[in-house]
Amino acid sequence: MKPARTPRKYIAPAHWAELPKGENCREALENAIKPWFAKMYGFHLLKIGNLSAEINAESCAISHQVNVSLAGEPAQVRADPLHLPFAEKSIDACLLAHTLPWCPDPHRLLQEVDRVLIDDGWLVMSAFNPISLLGLGKTVPFLRRSPAINNRMFTLMRQMDWLSLLNFEVLHYSRFRVLPWTREGGKLLNTHLPALGCMQLIVARKRTIPLTINPMKLRRTKPRVRQAVSATRQTRQP
Repeated sequence: MKPARTPRKYIAPAHWAELPKGENCREALENAIKPWFAKMYGFHLLKIGNLSAEINAESCAISHQVNVSLAGEPAQVRADPLHLPFAEKSIDACLLAHTLPWCPDPHRLLQEVDRVLIDDGWLVMSAFNPISLLGLGKTVPFLRRSPAINNRMFTLMRQMDWLSLLNFEVLHYSRFRVLPWTREGGKLLNTHLPALGCMQLIVARKRTIPLTINPMKLRRTKPRVRQAVSATRQTRQP
C-alpha cells in the first residue's frame, strides 16, 4: 500500500467542466448529498476546494457558506487547506467534494477539518473509486493523462479507517456511476453492482465520546475495593 503523503504536486481542476463528463458527475454527487444537507443545521458550512465550491447546497439549512481554496474563481478565502485560517471548533459542517484526490497529505487535511469542526459537526467527502472503470484506466498509458484518472484514488475502507482514527462516526457510505461516460451512469449496474461505481461518498460526524471502549483505560478508572483487615476470633473468658 502506497503512503498517503506524497511529495508530488497534483494540480486540481478549477471546475467540474474540466473533467470528462464532469457536469454529470457533479449532478450525480449533488443528488447523493442532498438528503444529508437537509439534516444539517448550524451557522457555518465550509467548502474546501474549487470542486466543493460548485456543489449546490441550497437544500442545506446552514446559510453562511464559505469557499476556501488556493486559487480559483469561486474561492472566497484564499488559504492552504492544510492550514485552515479558522479557530478551533468554529465550523458546523465541512464539504470535501473530490478534494482528497489532489491533496498531497490527506491525513493533514482531515486533521485540520477535525480541528475546526465543532463537536458532532458534519463531514461530507467524496472521491473516485480505485476499484472501478476509472481505476482500471490507470493501467492504460494513454488514459493516464486524463484529469479523472491522473489523481490519487483511495479505497472506501481506507478513508473510513482514517476517519475512525479521528473518532468520526460514519453514518453513510455509497458508490455510484458505474459507467462514467453516460449521463445516468448506468441505472441497472448502479442497482446490482454499486461496488464498482466510479464515485464514492462518505457522510460522517465528529464524536467526542470514544466509539470503542478501551479495556485498559476502563480497568484503570474502575475503583478498587480495599480488602478487609483480617481479624481473629476472640473467645470470651469465663
